[in-house]
Amino acid sequence: MQNKRLSQSVVWVAAMVMGFSTMVSAQMPPPEPFPEARLDQEISIKSPGHLVLFSPVREVNNEIRSASMARLPVKGVGQLYEVQGGANREEARDHYLRELQARGAQILFECSGRNCGRSNVWANQIFDQSSLYGRDNNQDYLVAGSVDENGQPWLTLVYTVTRANQRQFVWVEHLVAPQGTDIPGMGNESARIKGPVIVPWQGGITYRFEWSGADRRIINDWAGEAEARVVLTAYSQLKDNETLEASMERAEAAAQSLSQVLAKSGVSESRQMIITVGPTVVIPNPDRQGDRVEVMVITR
Repeated sequence: MQNKRLSQSVVWVAAMVMGFSTMVSAQMPPPEPFPEARLDQEISIKSPGHLVLFSPVREVNNEIRSASMARLPVKGVGQLYEVQGGANREEARDHYLRELQARGAQILFECSGRNCGRSNVWANQIFDQSSLYGRDNNQDYLVAGSVDENGQPWLTLVYTVTRANQRQFVWVEHLVAPQGTDIPGMGNESARIKGPVIVPWQGGITYRFEWSGADRRIINDWAGEAEARVVLTAYSQLKDNETLEASMERAEAAAQSLSQVLAKSGVSESRQMIITVGPTVVIPNPDRQGDRVEVMVITR
């Protein structure tokens, strides 16, 4: 019986090694670093069971608990950056989010502040980087996934934190797994959903949209796929003494205006869909608050 178990273990290890040997890390390099950050440390990651979380973390009897987490066979790189000068970690996070959106990566999970869990657990038990131990309400985390032309799934994890001494750090993991690896949230249907691109708006009769040329290019690139549908979800912040109906009307009018802008850039209105949410849905993420339109693209 012991020989049989030993034989099974040898076969498993051999299969794992073969799986790693087929990974081509050059297929999808790590995102471009945030320009106003200094690289403090870089480590190589290669594991048959690397822990990746897809929901908030908590600690129970010194054990990590999360509603959705996985130990995945991966290899890749982990990079620790310290934000420099007058920049801040929110700008760093937005930089990586834009980089991932430009690649068509799908955000599988994100959290902010205390909703992520305890910073101590993220720093010392998940990432094994004591420099990341900061304030629970000054942290955020996201994990994004994509599939390369060889069918291999890639994950990028970005965690930012502000320490008690006000120093700000960013931890980035860029990982590839063997083809066929089961990753939470990366089914065939979810891979068709790209975005969102967050477009804050201001105005009333006329509207001003706070989005960059890179944001517009990303949306147009996604919409360029055959039969892709562009979904504009309109949000508004309920003002003092404003009725719900009035707030909903403001959100819908802003989305209609953005729809016309997209139409002029080549995304016909027949391929667009507007969903008006107004103030009725609250998302616990500081980057997804207030008057805004969230643009997503659903591919065939």
